[in-house]
Amino acid sequence: MLQEVDRRMVHLQLGRDVRGVVAVTHRCGCGAPDVIITEPRLPDGAPFPTTYYLTCPVLSAAIGRLEGTGLMRELQELLQDSDLQSAYRAAHERYLADRRLVAQRAGSSVPNAIGSVSAGGMPDRVKCLHALVAQSLACGPGVNPIGDLVLERLGAWWQQVSCAARWMPAQEVPVAEGLPE
Repeated sequence: MLQEVDRRMVHLQLGRDVRGVVAVTHRCGCGAPDVIITEPRLPDGAPFPTTYYLTCPVLSAAIGRLEGTGLMRELQELLQDSDLQSAYRAAHERYLADRRLVAQRAGSSVPNAIGSVSAGGMPDRVKCLHALVAQSLACGPGVNPIGDLVLERLGAWWQQVSCAARWMPAQEVPVAEGLPE
């Protein structure tokens, strides 16, 4: 279950309430959530295909700028390599398995509409770098090779100033145990 301080931060990051969130699966270098995991069915029963959801607006904007450079086309061409293509397919399978596990733990099921669909264009295309990076951050290096390549290009987006300080008024920055101030 999402802690209240994290729910508030994610609400401020996205500008809306979140539904079906299981947990924060990755934190930015500043300590703020940057990836959450969501159930494949929202509380109202609607399918929700994005298991790993990127929440950090600073990271999201940086990825958007990379998408604007034509990087997705370049990464798509890299999928001609059979080893990379095989690893990308494995990332797709991992995404589907993780979604099934989340549903099982929630006492739910994966809706048929999203049962074989993962994210980001996997397993054959590079479509959404945000989704691929979210899986890389949540699962760790080596799980999604395309997400890992994007993270290499991004560098340390959080190093200069706390991401939270960039998008949240100072009086709104929640301080939680274990988070850097």
